[in-house]
Amino acid sequence: MGTETEYGVLAPSLPSANATVLSSQIVNAYAATLRAGAGNLTGTRWDYTDEAPLNDARGFAVPRAAADPTSLTDEPPVLDAEQIAMEGGGPAALYGEQLQENPVLMNMVLGNGARLYVDHAHPEYSSPEVTRPRDAVLWDKAGDAVVLAAMRHIARMPGFAPVNLYKNNTDNKGASYGSHENYLVPRSVPFGALASGLVPFFVSRQVIVGSGRVGIGTSNQRQGFQLSQRADFFETEVGLETTIRRPIINTRDEPHAVAEKYRRLHVIIGDANLSEVSALLKVGTTSLVLSMIEAGRAPALELRDPVGALQAISHDPSLGQLVELTDGRMVTGLDLQEMYCEAAAAYSRAGGGTDADTEDILARWSSLLGTLKRDPLEAAASVDWVAKLKLLQAYRERDGLAWSDARLHLVDLQYSDMRPEKGLYYRLAARGQMERVLADEEIARAVSSPPDDTRAYFRGNCLTRFPKEVIGASWDSIIFELPSRRRLQRIPTREPLRGTRALTEELFNASADAEDFVTRLLTGSDASVAP
Repeated sequence: MGTETEYGVLAPSLPSANATVLSSQIVNAYAATLRAGAGNLTGTRWDYTDEAPLNDARGFAVPRAAADPTSLTDEPPVLDAEQIAMEGGGPAALYGEQLQENPVLMNMVLGNGARLYVDHAHPEYSSPEVTRPRDAVLWDKAGDAVVLAAMRHIARMPGFAPVNLYKNNTDNKGASYGSHENYLVPRSVPFGALASGLVPFFVSRQVIVGSGRVGIGTSNQRQGFQLSQRADFFETEVGLETTIRRPIINTRDEPHAVAEKYRRLHVIIGDANLSEVSALLKVGTTSLVLSMIEAGRAPALELRDPVGALQAISHDPSLGQLVELTDGRMVTGLDLQEMYCEAAAAYSRAGGGTDADTEDILARWSSLLGTLKRDPLEAAASVDWVAKLKLLQAYRERDGLAWSDARLHLVDLQYSDMRPEKGLYYRLAARGQMERVLADEEIARAVSSPPDDTRAYFRGNCLTRFPKEVIGASWDSIIFELPSRRRLQRIPTREPLRGTRALTEELFNASADAEDFVTRLLTGSDASVAP
C-alpha cells in the first residue's frame, strides 16, 4: 500500500502566480537541499515506459483522442526557463546553473523510495510501497517533512517570494485536488466484487477519517460545516477519471507490477489527513475490508444512491443523517461503519488469531466508533474533522461568527498549513491535544531511508549508493547508464515483494561499484529483483 498527496500551493505575496511554477519551485528547492555530491539523486528522471493511465479495470482502454488531457499522466510535465521567466518564477539560482540549457526539474525519485513531482499544477509526494498501515502513515508523514524542507529553502533564497503548502483538498473556489491511496490486490479478485464491497464503506468512512471543511457545495453555495473536504466533488459511483466526473470507485488499471497477478486499487475518495490516528485508520480499515472482500466475507450492503449518501453524510456533523439501503433499511454513516467493523472483527476471529497490527486497528476502530456515537467532540484528539470543528466552534462562540464569515474559512485553511509554527494542527499537537502514533525521530529517518520489506528498498538504495549511474526510475524499473555499456540498462522491479532488504542488502554490500552491481544482476547471480 502507499499514499499520494497533492498539496495546495500559494505564494501569499504573489496571488496571481502560476501554480505550476510554484510547484516546480518546491521540487527544485528540495533537489537543492540534496544537491552537493548527490549526482542524479537531484534529478533522476521518471521512467514512463510502463505507464498506462487509460486502461480500465472493466476490460477496455479509453482511446487517447477521447481522453481528458488531465488523464494523460504518462506524459512528463514540461516547464522551461522561458516560461519561468515569463511567470516571474525567480532567479536561476534555485534551478541550478544549467537552467538555460535544460528543462526545469519536474520529477524526483527520492532516496527513501518515494516520488516528488509536479502533478496538475500541484506539488505531489507519492510515498514508497509498504506492507503495514503504520508504515504507510510513517512514509506519508515523511512527505510532509520533505515539502517543509523545500518551503524553508525557498524562504531563504534571495529574490524569491515564500511559497506556502497546505495539506488539504480544496481551494474553496470550486477546485479540488487529491489525496489518494493505493492497494495491491490479487488480479483473481473480480473488480465487481471490489466495487460492491467498497462503495458503502467509502461512503461512510468519512465519519472517522474526514478532514472537515467550512462550506457546503463545490463552491460554498451554502453555509455550514461538513465532515469531508472531498465529498461534494464526487459525481458518479464507478469511473476512470480522477479530476472530472470523479467516481467513488476509480477503475484505472495500472498495476505498476506483474499485471497477470496483481491489480492496483487506486482510491481517490479520501481526504488528506494530518491526524496520525485518522491516517492510520484510513489505510488500516481499508486493508481489512479488502481482506474480507478477497475472502468473500464482506458485508452484503448496497446503497440506494451512493453519491447522494456520500454528500448527505458529509453535510451532517451530528452524524445522525439517515441514508437508504436497497433493502429499504435506513442507516447512518456510523451504522455502516459499525457493520464493517463488526464483520472485520468476526472475520479476524474466524481466522484463528490476528497479528498485532490487525488487533490495533480493530481496537482503535471500535473504540472510536463508540466515542463518536456518544459525543463526536470527544474524538477531537483523534479525528481531523472533529479537531477542526472544535476550533471553529470556539471562534464562533467567542466572536459570534456565522458560518459564512471569512475568518472561519481562514481558520479552516490554517489548520492544514504545513509550517509547524503556523499550522493549527501542529500547534494542537505541540500542546498534546492531538494523539500521536509516530515519533519525530522515526519521521526524520523515513525522509531519507526506504522501507525494508518491499522493492522500495532496492529503488532507494540504488539511488543513494549509485546516484551518478542511475538516470531513471519508476515504481517498476531502475535505469542505469554505465560507461562500459553502449546501451542503458533497465532493471525491471515488477514484483513488489522482491528487492527487499533481506533479499538485496548482501548484494549491495558485496558490489564494489555500479558496474559490479549491474553485472551481478544481469548475469543471474541474483534473482531477487527481476520477475
